[in-house]
Amino acid sequence: MTDNMDDASQKKARTFDFMEMFKEARQSAIDRNQGKFEENVDHARTSNDDVRGLPFPAAHRSSKTVDQEGPSQSQILSKEKDSDEEDMIGPPLPPDIAKGPKTATDDDVIGPPLPPGLSTSKDSDDEDEEEEEETLDKKIPSSHEISLGHGLKAVSSLALDPSGARLVTGGHDFIVKFWDFAGMDQSLQSFRNIKPCESHLLKQLQYSATGEMILIIAGNCRAKVVDRDGFEKLECAKGDPYIVDMTSTKGHTAMLNGGSWNPKMKEEFMTCSNDGTVRLWDVNSEGKKHKNCIKPKSQQGRKIVPTACTYSNDGRWVAAACQDGSIQIWDHNKSFVNVALMNRGCHMNGTDTSCLCFSYDGQCLASRGGDDTLKLWDIRNFKKPLKVRENLVSYYPVTDCIFSPNDRMVLTGTSVKKQGDGQLLFMERESLDIVSEITVAESSVVRCIWHPKLNQIVIGCSDGKAHLYYDPDKSHRGAMLCMVKQPRKSKQVLALASQQIITPYALPMFKETKSTSTKKFEERVRKDPIKSKRPELPVTGPGEGGRLGVKGATLAQYVAQSLVKRKPDKYENDPRAAILRHAKEAAENPFWIDPAYNKTQPQKIFQEEEDKEKEEDHDEPLWKKQKV
Repeated sequence: MTDNMDDASQKKARTFDFMEMFKEARQSAIDRNQGKFEENVDHARTSNDDVRGLPFPAAHRSSKTVDQEGPSQSQILSKEKDSDEEDMIGPPLPPDIAKGPKTATDDDVIGPPLPPGLSTSKDSDDEDEEEEEETLDKKIPSSHEISLGHGLKAVSSLALDPSGARLVTGGHDFIVKFWDFAGMDQSLQSFRNIKPCESHLLKQLQYSATGEMILIIAGNCRAKVVDRDGFEKLECAKGDPYIVDMTSTKGHTAMLNGGSWNPKMKEEFMTCSNDGTVRLWDVNSEGKKHKNCIKPKSQQGRKIVPTACTYSNDGRWVAAACQDGSIQIWDHNKSFVNVALMNRGCHMNGTDTSCLCFSYDGQCLASRGGDDTLKLWDIRNFKKPLKVRENLVSYYPVTDCIFSPNDRMVLTGTSVKKQGDGQLLFMERESLDIVSEITVAESSVVRCIWHPKLNQIVIGCSDGKAHLYYDPDKSHRGAMLCMVKQPRKSKQVLALASQQIITPYALPMFKETKSTSTKKFEERVRKDPIKSKRPELPVTGPGEGGRLGVKGATLAQYVAQSLVKRKPDKYENDPRAAILRHAKEAAENPFWIDPAYNKTQPQKIFQEEEDKEKEEDHDEPLWKKQKV
């Protein structure tokens, strides 16, 4: 008995591995199906051997079969298929597998569908080429437009963060406005306004590669970097204007012209100034001193002013346009002493090139010159321009030129004077022929941005507005988020409308806290001339003793009574008669002047009249007059 109990206590509970059991069941079903299939094949072969001697009808005979008197292969396969379907164990196979493999044809392509551009059929290639030719201007997202009111003066700087969630605008009114597409509604109100550089015109705004910081370039000599919410992070140092060598100073000494973030190094940015230098800065150095100083040189080796600067998209090239019409490019991987690429005759000498922009593929450079031209340059052959577009009027030193996200078009704006319509031109990159244009009524187009992620276009105009263009079918997020939101209603208006208020000043919010016994306190305050701010009483006249008159107690009543009682003055319109009416009394009873002269000068002596010749002498110049 004890032995049996020990044996029972030593037994363990049985465990089940369901995954292993499932694999075994599946393998057994596969083996069983394979065995059935082999049995059916053997059965078909034996039946074929048994019936091989039997005659077949003439309709079923074929000259190509080896055994003319045996059954056809299709009949045997059909029997095998029927037997398989009857003896199939397990879930049914998918329809595509049950029917058998298909042969790859043009209609049935194995694998994921190919993109339209990689289609194997010739007809699809021809159709895609036709569509590309037809839809070059249709790729512009300009079906819808919204207007953001920045101010009354020109919008001279724009910036969109890399994610496309926020827009920053700055203008000639010295104010920077922050716009959040996700937080705005149809009222299109900015959520923050700052004045970062006092009373200096804003020339350029740009987000860093990560979107965490914003570079602010204004008309002063100190660039600023702020965070996404507009709070200052650093301000560049100011240089010493009395030092001749600009590399020995900590920063710029004259007005800034432009700036740009490094697209690969998030801590580095660049600025150019009227002091003839291009300086590289590091955010981690807190703006105490520049990182590198580049000094462009003229053909005679003298200092020249850079008007625009930019980085290439891979961060290798540093380009600057100068006032002598030249474009000079340095290699960021080498020292900035020698120029890597340079062309002296890019634009007219003495004009300010407003913008430089590299293409997305990094092979082409666009320059917007002050001589009303737009030129495209090949970095590999920098001697001659690829294409030139003339008669593009520009009155602003910050007019933009940019490339489209697909690198097939170039955008720039035109300026007008008081009357006329500005235009945003879309030009083909290969020939600079105008593909399309957007007209802005009675305003110049100063700045433009085409965001590649949102596929939306933003332009800054001289009338103080920023226009945003988008297409619901081609664009994403951005302005489409705020246009579907209705303007918010004020909570205070809803609270007041919910209840009827008859006496608003009886509400607790309007009541003033007063002590219990205020009558005596108010009397004391009224008697105190300092606390009651009582004016001083007149010493003499109708207001003596604190009363303006016998009947009137206020100033308004006294003025009204005096106007009514006043008699008309006949000398009001004749000041000469008003003075001469006292002449007789003054002659008979002199009071002011005559009593003083009676003792010293009893006989009056008047000034003699001067000769006309002496009066003419006054017209002579001072150096001809005789000195006394």
